[in-house]
Amino acid sequence: MTTSTRGTRVPAVLVLEDGRSFRGRAYGAVGETFGEAVFSTGMTGYQETLTDPSYHRQVVVMTAPHVGNTGVNDEDPESARIWVSGYVVRDPARTPSNWRATRSLDEELERQGVVGISGVDTRALTRHLRERGAMRVGIFSGDAVASDADMLAKVKAQPEMKGADLSAEVATKEPYVVPAIGEKRFTVAAVDLGIKGMTPQRMAERGIEVHVLPATATADDVYAVNPDGVFFSNGPGDPATADHAVAVMRAVLERRTPLFGICFGNQILGRALGFGTYKLKYGHRGINQPVQDRTTGKVEVTAHNHGFAVDAPLDTVSDTPFGRAEVTHVCLNDNVVEGLQLLDQPAFSVQYHPEAAAGPHDAAYLFDRFTALMSTAQMEAERA
Repeated sequence: MTTSTRGTRVPAVLVLEDGRSFRGRAYGAVGETFGEAVFSTGMTGYQETLTDPSYHRQVVVMTAPHVGNTGVNDEDPESARIWVSGYVVRDPARTPSNWRATRSLDEELERQGVVGISGVDTRALTRHLRERGAMRVGIFSGDAVASDADMLAKVKAQPEMKGADLSAEVATKEPYVVPAIGEKRFTVAAVDLGIKGMTPQRMAERGIEVHVLPATATADDVYAVNPDGVFFSNGPGDPATADHAVAVMRAVLERRTPLFGICFGNQILGRALGFGTYKLKYGHRGINQPVQDRTTGKVEVTAHNHGFAVDAPLDTVSDTPFGRAEVTHVCLNDNVVEGLQLLDQPAFSVQYHPEAAAGPHDAAYLFDRFTALMSTAQMEAERA
């Protein structure tokens, strides 16, 4: 149960599973919530972060000190609801100031029942998570505040992110179509594992009609829309649990249909090719992560939200059941694999978010790369 915090100074406590706690004030709804504590380094774009389905069952710590300055509007969300399970900020805006704002951030958190905490030393909390790693956490406010031992016991009783199968919980239940903008050039079947709204929009801008399918879609469902290409989206949870998505992707690879995956879709491609995946210590989250495209040498500033990664060799071409594969993108902070491609058929993926609402837009070319693959495949089919 949650209640309102606006105009009050309701005490709140954040409790990590290793026993460290931070005290502050309730922000948004009052009550209790649980999830995996992670931090986001973005200076802006908090609406897009909150509504990204990939953050399902995560408590997001904002490293930027001031949050909520531009309020909330109805144009920027990436989905129909807030998906984070909790929100942690240092200094929330007292009054939002933006011509597009229709309400304040704390009003929106309260309206959707999202329990948060403010007044926390987010620098200290972020350093703790960097040193100790992402971990389970609880936020307690109002009547939910109890003894340290009782709150810690509740946190430790929560499931871990490793082994979590979450895609079906956030994906659409029914297929829907995002029409092409202008002349239709291609049809894409997009498997929704937690898709963000801007992703089919970026494809539609390139003349692609996007058929968004549930995470439970089969290969038959994918090919029922007669696609020129297949897309696998971002999403939450542990890719080691995504056996169904891996099987569908393998069926697509067997038919050599142009394929593009982002974030969770990159991990699915990795598994489909026979690589393993692993959990990162604290993950990559924010809109300022440097990645190098090894195919061009270009360095991009990119938007990330992932706690797992593909375990693939960085400097050698690998033999897979679907031909040769190589790592195309790498994070310059820690050498994590950020992209894969097959050399013998039209399939590639990246670990980050090229749709990048609210920016940056350095990686938008990847949608053009996908379009080029479909164009080439179409011309080859016509010649045959």
